[in-house]
Amino acid sequence: MQSWRRKALWLALLASWLLVLLRVFPLLRLAVPARPWAGAPQGWPRWLDAELLQSFSQAGELPEDDPQPPQVPRAGGHCDWGACFNVSKCRGGGLKVFVSPVAGPISDTQRGILASIESSSYHSVSPDEACLLLLLGPEAPAGECSPVPQQWNGGKNQLVLSLHPALCPETFPPGQAMVAKASPAVDTFRPGFDVALPLLPEAHPLRGGAPGQLRQHSPHPGVPLLALAEERGGWRVAGADSPACPWDGHCEQNRGPEQTPLGATLPNATFCVIPGHRPEALHFLQALQVLAALQEMPPTRVLALRQQTQFLWDAYFSSVEKVIYTTLEIIQDRIFGASAHPSLLWNSPPGALLALPTFSTSPSDFPFYHLQRGSRPVGRFSALIWVGAPGQPPLKLIQAVAGSQHCAQILVLWSSEKPLPPRWPKTTVPLTVLAGQRKVSDRFFPHRAISTDAILSLDAHSSLTTSEVDFAFAVWQSFPERMVGFLTWSHFWDEAQGGWGYTAERTNEFSMVLTSAAFYHRYYHTLFTHSLPKVLRTLADEAPTCVDVLMNFLVAAVTKLPPIKVPYGKQHPEARPPLVRIQAPGASEQQPPAQDCINQMAEEFGYMPLVSSCLRLDPVLFKDPVSVLRKKYRSLEKP
Repeated sequence: MQSWRRKALWLALLASWLLVLLRVFPLLRLAVPARPWAGAPQGWPRWLDAELLQSFSQAGELPEDDPQPPQVPRAGGHCDWGACFNVSKCRGGGLKVFVSPVAGPISDTQRGILASIESSSYHSVSPDEACLLLLLGPEAPAGECSPVPQQWNGGKNQLVLSLHPALCPETFPPGQAMVAKASPAVDTFRPGFDVALPLLPEAHPLRGGAPGQLRQHSPHPGVPLLALAEERGGWRVAGADSPACPWDGHCEQNRGPEQTPLGATLPNATFCVIPGHRPEALHFLQALQVLAALQEMPPTRVLALRQQTQFLWDAYFSSVEKVIYTTLEIIQDRIFGASAHPSLLWNSPPGALLALPTFSTSPSDFPFYHLQRGSRPVGRFSALIWVGAPGQPPLKLIQAVAGSQHCAQILVLWSSEKPLPPRWPKTTVPLTVLAGQRKVSDRFFPHRAISTDAILSLDAHSSLTTSEVDFAFAVWQSFPERMVGFLTWSHFWDEAQGGWGYTAERTNEFSMVLTSAAFYHRYYHTLFTHSLPKVLRTLADEAPTCVDVLMNFLVAAVTKLPPIKVPYGKQHPEARPPLVRIQAPGASEQQPPAQDCINQMAEEFGYMPLVSSCLRLDPVLFKDPVSVLRKKYRSLEKP
């Protein structure tokens, strides 16, 4: 009896295993496609589980297994990084660019491009030391082309740059040179080697650029959902209640009203689509049910796409200078690999142009990406005390800063003509004295001795308490991309003078914090030294009071955000730095030359980057009528 039960149990187990194998075997065939025959045409794959996939195309529109036409040889020849570019010339000092002299008359745009590159960190004065030789394409009528430069060498390590499509290909073959060209032809463009540029209008600004306007509440009622550019120059629109494919053969009579001709401005629609020049591109809406997908897109997603579009415009396309710098950064990424700029740096503010790979290639080392990564800065801060002329040893300030539990080190940048003091106060943290170059901009040099991300910038005349330092550092840890300071200035537009001014008068609104007592990330030292034009750093050295304005310009241009003010005790009247008189709004006298730097900086940036704010962050229970024992930063309220 027991043997019969044992046999029945084995039969049941064998039957269940057989059923499992019958079910799994077809799935294995789906997961492991058959190997193609030798010589078989490689077209669209025939998915064995096609019935499980939703169809987004009409029958017969996609050539599934049709033989692919042979590749037509490109007019520019075959080039890759191994054959047409000597990467070894770029390994030492990064991407250095030498601009070949322009033969013949030079346009205003070319003159601006030359000035922009010469003032940038890419510029090299010698073609022998340069990694890349830049040749500006001609902006003359057809037939008037620039001759081949002397250092042509078949085009190796050369970049031919043309912001307009007409490039004289017959008399100027690119050879081994890269071509960065607006709207390049498909038969001459070499993917992965050449760079395609956007077709910029003639009135496109050289630098700065007007930021695009982003509507917070969109889409608006009555605004078309989708506008499609047609080949003959008009626009066709579709609303949210339109059929899924209003432009296919079944709804030819209901194509929507005509819009303005395809010109300088886009129609007022949530999405604007401009297909390529090929006639087949106009029928892509039939293959992809785009409108049906857009109708189901929530408004929050539409707003996110608008925000990302505005960021890409502001970061890479809003001026000719940004287009040129983006082209050079693309080439630099090809030289050093994709790790030079991970995708997060390209697609997140402030963008790859302001995330220098010479500083780091890891997003965690920059101050901008903590929110996306869900992290916050760790560690302590370095106090950098600048002693200028006339300078006195900041002995009392050193003791106050060293008393902070968050202080990691104190660096004294001695730029005074006076000799160093024989003795320094004893502190619990390392104290290092650095020899300065007697320039104000030297305080923002990326000194190797700085070992922390957070920097507390101080002047010798600054006066802070330990509680003020501790609270300001706690605020900075929540906003590591901003400047956090105690003393503030504000900028204004003077109608009478027709220019910008700034004032130190205490008001509820401010746009700058003084670097004589401010926290910020050490990366801004790298940007200040290697990203700002030399003319601006020279301006700051000639007018020392302008260095605070320049540093605030830089941080505001990168973050698009104002600084943060924290409480500052009134018991330090000597903490305000000596300033020449600053014009207040409505004053009729001419600003002193040292104070006109704000207009020179705005002209060099191309716009006014400063952002005003009325926000001041105070500790919890600050000045509340409660017991002092309940307050963490008690000394902030001492009279």
